[in-house]
Parts: sequence; structure tokens; C-alpha cells
Amino acid sequence: MEKNYYILSNGRLERKENTVNLDTGEDKKRIPVKNVGALQILGQVDLNTRFLSFLNQENVAAHFYNWFDRYTGSYYPQEYLNSGKLLVNQVLCYHKKERRIRIAREIVRGASSNMLKNLEYYKRKKKQVGEEKREIEKFREQIPEITGMNNLLGLEGKIREIYYRSFPKILRSGFELEERTKRPPQNEVNAMISFGNSLLYSSTLTEIYKTQLNPTVSFLHEPRERRFSLSLDISEVFKPLIVDKSIFKLVNKQIIQSEDFDRDLNGCLLSEKGKKEFIKEFESRLEKTVKVESLNKKVSQQRLLRLEAYKLAKHCLGDEKYESYKA
Repeated sequence: MEKNYYILSNGRLERKENTVNLDTGEDKKRIPVKNVGALQILGQVDLNTRFLSFLNQENVAAHFYNWFDRYTGSYYPQEYLNSGKLLVNQVLCYHKKERRIRIAREIVRGASSNMLKNLEYYKRKKKQVGEEKREIEKFREQIPEITGMNNLLGLEGKIREIYYRSFPKILRSGFELEERTKRPPQNEVNAMISFGNSLLYSSTLTEIYKTQLNPTVSFLHEPRERRFSLSLDISEVFKPLIVDKSIFKLVNKQIIQSEDFDRDLNGCLLSEKGKKEFIKEFESRLEKTVKVESLNKKVSQQRLLRLEAYKLAKHCLGDEKYESYKA
């Protein structure tokens, strides 16, 4: 399985024969691109067009993050799986209100179902999350009745707000989430949510690239300039299973400590050590295998991201009804 390769150091990236070389000034490291699905570049690096041409040749994406660990953009290699027929049908699914709302409702249904799975697990662990679980179940009953996108987005936001309200009950003392803050995150839990969501967003984009879908045409999130909004759609379904579960384990198993954060710049960010621990657990979640009944075999959760894109593609082409992944 092709994996993400993370670059946290500052330096220069260049092509060296048929591989990638990272020169930090103190050390040189070769990155075998044959085993890399995407480069996740969190450090400050220099590169040139020869290097980018090599990534294009190898069909390797590069995702970039800013000083606050927020995803800022990608080098997206030339598309090699183009399909005019699928593109036309994908745009039609967006433009036809009934078709778009049907897909968007199913994304919210899948995301909220996976949130409930997490709450059910911790309820069995005697965590006091029953109230949040009941509230989300009540709001989920409204999903089939909603016919307007603004109303659906409002409902999705309300469900996630209730879900985040359960985090202080799940996480060990010292890691609180009074409210969701982003730019920059204001505490440790917000820092991990933002960092994890950015990693999942770019990992999902990598998997979409390996399908014939256009990543700029989305259904739940409004398509905008300069963003791959379909990746936001698919990521919603998997955040509870990959990002949130990573946070719960890292905090409750005391793998990440309070000292693994930097509290400068009027906010809170993971330190380099904290990032390494988070990435290790995040990648472990991507590699975790689950049984897919329709395929009658186990696949990695990273592969599930691509399978979700395939399901959307088949739906747009009219081959099958889209059903979002539910753990």
C-alpha cells in the first residue's frame, strides 16, 4: 500500500536520479517515491520545477501546510484518469437540486452515524455521553425531511456541536474542549482536531486523485475557487473514525502530554514531538483494516477513502445508489 511521507524539517527537496532527496543542511535523506502515495510537507522547503516534474512523472501529490499546521494547498499532478462523461454527470448531480440534496443528506447521515458509534463505545465504557447520543439521534431523524442545503448544513453543524460537547466526558482531565476554535486553535484539543482534519483532508484528496472524480465539484460543501471541496465532503464521513479516535487514544493512553504543545502566537499548536506522535497514530488508523461486506474482504481505512469516491462516481453515472460508509 502506498503511504503518506511526512516532512517536518526545513530544507531543500530535489530530484536525485530516480528518487527524492531532502537536504536539511545537516543531513541528507532519500525518499523512495515508488512507495509514496503523497508527500505531506509541514516544514519550510525549497524546490524547483525539475522536482515537480518528477512528482508528476510518478503521479505523487504534494500537500503543503502553513506555520499553523493548516492545509494551504497541493501540487496536484496532471490528471491521468480523466473522464468527460463522469465530469458531466458529476456537475449535473450538483446542479439538480434533488440529486445534490440526496447525496448531501447521505454524507451527513454517514458522518453522524460514525459519531454515534464512538459515543456508543464510550457509553459502554461508563462515560456519561448518553445525553449527547440521544440528542444526535433525535436530530438525525430530521435528515430525510430536509430539502434545503442551508437547513442541512445547519443541522450538520448542530450535530457536530453536540458531538464535540461529549469530548470533555471522554478525554482525561486536563484536555478540555469548551468550544471549537480554529485560526489558530486556542487549546490542546482544538489543536489536535485542526491538525487531524488537515491530514485527513489531504489524504482524502490523494485518494480522489486516483479516481476519475473531479475534486472541485462537491455536494454538501459549496464548491469554491481554490479549494478541493469534494475532499471536505468525503472527509466528513471519516473524521469520527480516523481523527477523533486518534485523539481519544493519544490523550487517554497518555501518549500525548500537555508539554507536547507550543503555546505561542496567541494560540496552541502541537510541538514537533507532538506532531510525530499524532502522525504515527493517524497513519496507524489509515492502515487499520475493516471488513467490507460488499467486497467480502478486509481493506485498510485508507482504501475506504478511495472506495467512498468510487461509490460517488458510480452514483453520478447512475450505476448505483450512494450509501455513505457507516462503521
